[in-house]
Amino acid sequence: MSETTTLSPAPATATAPQVREIGIIMNGVSGRMGYRQHLVRSILAIRDQGGIELPDGTKVTVKPLLVGRSEAKLADLAAKHGIEDYTTDLDAALADPRWEIYADFLVTKARATALRKAIAAGKTIYTEKPT
Repeated sequence: MSETTTLSPAPATATAPQVREIGIIMNGVSGRMGYRQHLVRSILAIRDQGGIELPDGTKVTVKPLLVGRSEAKLADLAAKHGIEDYTTDLDAALADPRWEIYADFLVTKARATALRKAIAAGKTIYTEKPT
């Protein structure tokens, strides 16, 4: 007499979506437009909702690096919003490969120099008011 064994399919396991984190240098973020419109209403909103799901099921999340002239202001903003990274050293930020995108929120007179540096560093650029 032979025994028959019935194999059932393995239970489906839920796999977590692949997540890609994009580092964004946010220069001039302590100004009104950089802070309210771009940091709070855009970048932090994306971060706080867990990222953006793409059509293929992967997720993109954002990690901001706050850059500005006043370390004290940056430290306050970072602490207020749970942001780990801030600096007053734009050149060091641009040299770091973790930060793929350079977002410019500087005053008009400071914009061209910083944009040239970001372009030379090979960063993807976001600026509202090109000079």
